[in-house]
Amino acid sequence: MMDTTSNLPLPEAFIKFLEENGLDPSIYTSTDTLPRYIRLKPGCEAEIDEIEAELQCSLNEVSWLPNFYSIPPQIQIASSKAYQHGKVYGIDAASGAAVHALNVVPGDHVLDLCAAPGAKLCMMLDLLGGSGSVTGVDVARHRLAACRTMVQKYALGDHCRLLVTDGTSFSLKPTRVYAGSGTCKFISNECTLEKKTDAFMEWTSRRPWKERKRAAKTRAATLLHISEPELIFYGKHSGVIGCTRDELYHIASDEELSTSGYDKVLVDAECTHDGSIRHVQKFENWGWQTLERRVLDAERTDDLTNLQFRLLSNGFRLLKAGGSLVYSTCSLTVAQNENVVKRFLSGNSSAELQEIESSHTWPCNKGGVPRTLRFDPVTSQTSGLFVAKFTKLAI
Repeated sequence: MMDTTSNLPLPEAFIKFLEENGLDPSIYTSTDTLPRYIRLKPGCEAEIDEIEAELQCSLNEVSWLPNFYSIPPQIQIASSKAYQHGKVYGIDAASGAAVHALNVVPGDHVLDLCAAPGAKLCMMLDLLGGSGSVTGVDVARHRLAACRTMVQKYALGDHCRLLVTDGTSFSLKPTRVYAGSGTCKFISNECTLEKKTDAFMEWTSRRPWKERKRAAKTRAATLLHISEPELIFYGKHSGVIGCTRDELYHIASDEELSTSGYDKVLVDAECTHDGSIRHVQKFENWGWQTLERRVLDAERTDDLTNLQFRLLSNGFRLLKAGGSLVYSTCSLTVAQNENVVKRFLSGNSSAELQEIESSHTWPCNKGGVPRTLRFDPVTSQTSGLFVAKFTKLAI
């Protein structure tokens, strides 16, 4: 049933959901005026005029976020040469701010615990430069395969490895420096290890049909018995080459992780996506019953908040002492944000919320927990996003 007292094209149940969470339903009327955002690959600044001519619009620099530009909401970039040649990619400015909050610098070993669909992963790799590594993890193989396509398209894969696995139980530390050697042959999406050695050699996407079939059978058999992560891509400087299977898949202890875990971790957790205005708009085509099932169902929301807590907890466990973790969701609800943060802090004496550097210039509001931030369409001219930054104290 639609709300007859409002001009909003939203069902009454969703409006009630928003009001219960202290959210103004009017934010969902801003879709037509909310800009799209793109990130320009560093080094392509001289081509802005050419890109503007092709897109037939101006690229308006986002003053508070380096390399970000806003464009009119109706502009599509997928068919442009700039996009196809890897010079620009779409990423909301709020999501870019979450990555920026991590302060990734060359030499860092970074974990993206919910990596798909890959724009934030690409941004981290850009910031990383020529040293360190980024490990991308996602439970959905087809979505992580899209990440693989992106990092290869943008020529950012040299310092990256991608693993299909459950982020709540992932326990591999960064591959830093290995002195291993061998005659392993890595073939496309699967690792085939020759009998003489089990060391990984350089990645290649070329493999014969028989190898593909054998690898598929091996993967299927493996998934039936163990939950070992599936390595679907690695770059030549990701730390994998020369590493043996036992070294790569070594389950790290908490003590090991405190000294040799990840320097930076991003947990952009699965959520109800109610802060994404364009996502909510899709329910006009999908049907509002789908929205009630995906967003309003209390049982599903409880499952999500437990998942978010487990992802945050495991991401923090994988962080080394002194490192930084950013937790974010594109939900605007307290349950999936402030409540998850409070629950996490209550059980982790080594976790401390940090002020986010440069955030004083960002167009956002303070969250319900000190030092947390909230982006929303009205205040920020972005999709909704909650951001919290933690550091791991040495105990």
